[in-house]
Amino acid sequence: MTTTADENLNDWLRDAHAMEQQAEKMLKAQAERLEHYPALRERIVQHIEETRWQQGVLDEILGRRDISNSVVKDLGGKLMAMGQAIGGMTASDEVVKGTMAGYVFENIEIATYTTLIAAAQAVGDTATQTACEQIIVQEKAMAAWLLDHMPEVTQAFLARSATPGATAKV
Repeated sequence: MTTTADENLNDWLRDAHAMEQQAEKMLKAQAERLEHYPALRERIVQHIEETRWQQGVLDEILGRRDISNSVVKDLGGKLMAMGQAIGGMTASDEVVKGTMAGYVFENIEIATYTTLIAAAQAVGDTATQTACEQIIVQEKAMAAWLLDHMPEVTQAFLARSATPGATAKV
């Protein structure tokens, strides 16, 4: 059985929708727990708003292409995000591992939107291509911010970790 380029694009759009659901849940859990890293928290809160905007853009694309999101994929993404949040809570270096995980996740999003842009271009869906090009700019900016600030977060964690009575993990 062959799959058309349009069918692949539709499936990947459903995946992206689920991914953004996961991203929002994961980011919200992290932001709610951060106490001692205000710059990181502020940037995460900003990216939550960007993520919500991205979800709206994907909803519009799905509607325009007359496809529905995958409830199973959306739920799976949310459950994975919850598992990541719970797992992170037990780590003594939660903020450092969360920053690294966030950077990795942003790069998965960049790869996803790179694929969507190429697929949309292949099927001649310029509206989807343009929308995904707008989204990828935000994802690249967040990944760059996390990478640029990873040393700062790490050093702040190490300093707090070495301070008696200070909470370092979040």
